[in-house]
Amino acid sequence: MKRTIRPSILYFGTPVVVLSTRNADGTDNLAPFSSVFWLGSMAVLGLNTRSKTVENLRRTGEAVINLPSDREAEAVDRLALTTGVEAVPAYKAARGYRFEGDKFGAAGVTPGPTAVVDAASVAEFPVHLEATLADEHPLDKGVSLFVLEVQRVAVEEDLVAEGSDHRIDPDRWRPLIMSFQQFYGLAPGRVRTSALASIPEEAYQKEAVR
Repeated sequence: MKRTIRPSILYFGTPVVVLSTRNADGTDNLAPFSSVFWLGSMAVLGLNTRSKTVENLRRTGEAVINLPSDREAEAVDRLALTTGVEAVPAYKAARGYRFEGDKFGAAGVTPGPTAVVDAASVAEFPVHLEATLADEHPLDKGVSLFVLEVQRVAVEEDLVAEGSDHRIDPDRWRPLIMSFQQFYGLAPGRVRTSALASIPEEAYQKEAVR
């Protein structure tokens, strides 16, 4: 039997990312969210257009998409109710948000180096995707889809598959997942080998990611 329901959110489970963008004063902003998916070398992000992140992204045209593993949930959670907007919007204030000018300090993480964009990466997170803004598609209610083209991928050495210089080993990568506002990791081991895995990853690649 199935019941018809009307949930307020439809977060059935997506990876958590923390977006780094450069503020106008030269400092960096960090924003955790999980409205993201990938198409080839493109990342598609759903963002509230009243945020500091969007202000920075539109101005600079670049960002770092930092992916935490399930070990970094505490650092991500320290950012959950913070905003880089000094005049905290009423809807955020009502939910308990506060202004935080030093997002790295608040999260207890360290700015890391980047090679393609000016914004800092999060040194403690195992995956950094340096990206440039390709397009914006406005949606309803102050939300836009931002399409970012990944220009450079930097990952921890132990995530690279043995015998390859460019493939991520999915058995080693433990993404942090958000499902209905709660953090989860992946259960140990895969459910089964997928038939799609018989297709070489290179077959999806239009051009090398720098």
